Amino acid sequence: MKIKWLGHSCFYLEGSKRILIDPFMPYGSFDCMPDIVAVTHGHGDHLGETVSLNKLTVCPNELAKYLSERGLETEPMNIGGSIEVLGVRFTMVPALHSSWFEMGGEGAYGGPASGFVIEMDGVSVYHAGDTGLFSDMKLIHDLYHPDVALLPIGDRFTMGPAEAMMAAEFVGAPLVIPMHYNTFPPIEQDAGEFKRAIETVTDMKVCVMNPGDEIDPEDYLKE
Repeated sequence: MKIKWLGHSCFYLEGSKRILIDPFMPYGSFDCMPDIVAVTHGHGDHLGETVSLNKLTVCPNELAKYLSERGLETEPMNIGGSIEVLGVRFTMVPALHSSWFEMGGEGAYGGPASGFVIEMDGVSVYHAGDTGLFSDMKLIHDLYHPDVALLPIGDRFTMGPAEAMMAAEFVGAPLVIPMHYNTFPPIEQDAGEFKRAIETVTDMKVCVMNPGDEIDPEDYLKE
């Protein structure tokens, strides 16, 4: 599997299938042709280009209703559930956040904010969505043993670096990738300091990516 960061919380997982998560791309579009779109919650900086992409979309049940009315094929889920879509396993896990979307002058509750554990080609990726720290992240480790954790560090609207450090320890993934920072002035953070702090006190690796960067997580997991 390859993991590409497109900025903010948008990641592209490419393996036997191609998955685009939270398709808000603040730095312009990239050449990504997903088989599946996954959306963690209804805020515009996560829903992004979901409607215009018009791809099979995995998302919270309430958001799925809205997207289905606009012609999208959806796979609705709720927290605690798992489904297999085109051979890829999605588990929806909790996130501590709000979820409200406004499109075309409309506003509606977007269902519970969530994260995903996505298993493909023998690699398990935890995308935390927008969230604060919560102690049940330990259960994500105990139940799903993710290889990679994609964690927000921007503060203000999500947990900040200090809380994300604790989240990384709770989740226990060998590889951590920070997200949801530096997109806008209110969420500016020093990801390099976050990396230094985690790697100083744990055995985890932190990969700080630039928008458009792509990695093979196996390069980190086999070290």
